[in-house]
Order: sequence, then C-alpha cells, then structure tokens
Amino acid sequence: MSDDNKKNPDLDYETTGHEWDGIQEYNKPLPRWWLMVFYATIIWGVGYTIAYPAWPGIQGATAGVLGWSTRANVAQAIEEHEADLAPINEELASVELASISEDPELLTYANNAGAAIFRTWCAQCHGSGAAGARGYPNLLDDAWLWGGTLEDIRYTVAHGIRNEEDMDARYSQMPAFGRDELLSDEEVDQVVNFVMTLSDREPRDAAAAEAGAEVFDINCSSCHGPEGMGDRFQGAPNLTDAIWLYGGDYETLHETVWNSRFGVMPPMGGADLNEAEIRAVATYVHGLGGGEEPTEE
Repeated sequence: MSDDNKKNPDLDYETTGHEWDGIQEYNKPLPRWWLMVFYATIIWGVGYTIAYPAWPGIQGATAGVLGWSTRANVAQAIEEHEADLAPINEELASVELASISEDPELLTYANNAGAAIFRTWCAQCHGSGAAGARGYPNLLDDAWLWGGTLEDIRYTVAHGIRNEEDMDARYSQMPAFGRDELLSDEEVDQVVNFVMTLSDREPRDAAAAEAGAEVFDINCSSCHGPEGMGDRFQGAPNLTDAIWLYGGDYETLHETVWNSRFGVMPPMGGADLNEAEIRAVATYVHGLGGGEEPTEE
C-alpha cells in the first residue's frame, strides 16, 4: 500500500494513494454548491447563537442580542387576549348576579370561562366532572351545606370554608365528642345508631338507637335540628337525606362523631381569582344541575 497521491490512469480523479486488494480510494472533492451550503449553515448557526437564546449556563441560557423568548411571546399573547376580554369581564364583575342569566351572551361567556377556571382551580378536589369524592362535596346534586343560590356559591368561592387566610370565610366546627370526652363510649354508640335511622338505614343496635334519640336531642339538635335536617346558616349537614360527605356506614359515622371532621376550602378571591373569574366559576357551578334560585323575602 502506498501513501503517495497519484492519478488513476483510467480516470481524471486523484487518489489518496491508498489501495486495498486492488481497490483504489479516490480523493474526489465534494461539489462546490454543497460546500457553500455547508459553510453557510455554520455561519448561520454562529449568528443564531448570538442573536437568540442558545448556550446553557448556571443561571440560564444566554439571552441573545435580540432578547427574544417564547415565554415573553406567551405573556404578550395573554395580555392581548385579556385586553380583548376586558369589556365583557368588567360587565361580568359589575352587573347584578341575578341579571347574568338574563343576558345570553354574558351567560355563555360566564359558563365557558367558569368551566375553564373550574378545571384549573377546582377539579383537583371536586373532580373534573364536579361529582366530588370522599370528603369533597358533589356539586351536581341539590344538597348544599351553605346554600346553593348564585350569591351563596359566589361567597363560598371567594372566601372559602374554615381557612385561616380569610376572616370572612364560612366557619363551623363539630365537637369531637369522643376524643374530647364530651360523650362516653356508650353514648357515642347510641347516637351513631340513632343517626343511621334518620336516613332510614338499619342500625347496628336497635336498642342503642332508641336511647340515642335523647343523646342526639341534647348534644346534636342545636346544629342539625331536632329532626336532623341540618342548618345551612351553620353549615350543618342534613342527616336525613342519605347524602354523606365522608360516608354513612356505622364505622365512618362513629369516626365522625368521635373525632369530628374539619374540611377546609381555600379562598379563591384576591390573589388567585378576580371578581369576574369568581362570578364566572360560580355561574358555572350554579348551572351544573343543583343551583337554587334565591328565595323572596
């Protein structure tokens, strides 16, 4: 094998001088147009890294002399979109709540915007379909702890329930009758059996259920009412409708009476949602099937 370049006698191409088993390696140059394109891509690549974000660093990628970024583009697009929606959002935030349903365009916008807000802020607890889960209310039925009018829902969304962030939050607290020794073990068993009968369920112990009526009247009726139908002013649930937030079996009810429950809903007003967004999601929830009309005074 020779390392000296020489020409193939049969062709006008120079070889590299390498030969294997009689096969010669040509030193044939690439087409000039291909080389020009190749060099142009190198120049373009260098220019791109100078003009646009490119090289990663400890604090982030180089910004580029043009200062361009996809994040800034998205932010600008959001600002433009919000500016387009500003007039209808101002209207939604300022009109009487009851009049939203009287304006088809405003109602359609509120429902569409409210659905998007619900999926972003509320679905994590109440589910994407608003059917709730154990400990999280079903928003499709007509069983409301604090009321189901549009104004009731708006207030709940804005201020939340039993949270320390908003002084105007809805607040109620059930005593832990067993843990705090307000009732004896026997009395807890009795009242749990009695509560089961309120929704026409078979108690575990009929004699205990009969005795539990008096325990309920003394300790529970002030919130849940003498017939167990609840009190929306206090957020006390109706115990007669067989709709249970945590469960209506003996073991779950015993846990509720013994240790109590203290579900918390964060306030969505202020930093999270503005007034138009609060009204939009309230309108959406109100229209899911269980929304109530305000009672006439």
